[in-house]
Amino acid sequence: MISSNDFRPGVTIELDGSVWRVVEFLHVKPGKGSAFVRTKLKNVQTGGVVERTFRAGETVPQATLEKRTMQHTYKDVDEFVFMDMDSYEESRLSEKQIGDRVKYLKDGMEVNVVFWGTQVLEVELPNSVVLEVTQTDPGVKGDTATGGTKPAIVETGAQVMVPLFISIGERIKIDTRNDSYLGRE
Repeated sequence: MISSNDFRPGVTIELDGSVWRVVEFLHVKPGKGSAFVRTKLKNVQTGGVVERTFRAGETVPQATLEKRTMQHTYKDVDEFVFMDMDSYEESRLSEKQIGDRVKYLKDGMEVNVVFWGTQVLEVELPNSVVLEVTQTDPGVKGDTATGGTKPAIVETGAQVMVPLFISIGERIKIDTRNDSYLGRE
């Protein structure tokens, strides 16, 4: 159990049979009446966001999440197969379970998979990945690092905006949190 006074962004709680992550909180002490905590909660399974108010000191069950390091081994039709790095057991996850992070997932990549009991909640990729550019407009003499950007398709099929001097076959580092170009490898 966790008290509403201990809420911080990132804390996970269980409400109505679902796992919710605290996105924002505000402890309010009105001049008249008792204190309360106003929160913005995000449902980890569905992505829905709600605002909810708790009495100060109210206790709610804290969600027990388990994070396992798993390696993406291959894609089987519409499922992605992951191997647990400790027990060597395989798990199959759908594209829906992985979410939009699937665009940077490649064979052999190690990721953190977050479980709530036996249910997969999310797949956490590394903060940056190195991928090869497979398609982009050719660079032209005079293109500089401080100039504009152009779209490029990388080996996993994701589209990223890169500087004008990047060409096909180069390996680039991409920030998976905001889809931005970080540099060449």
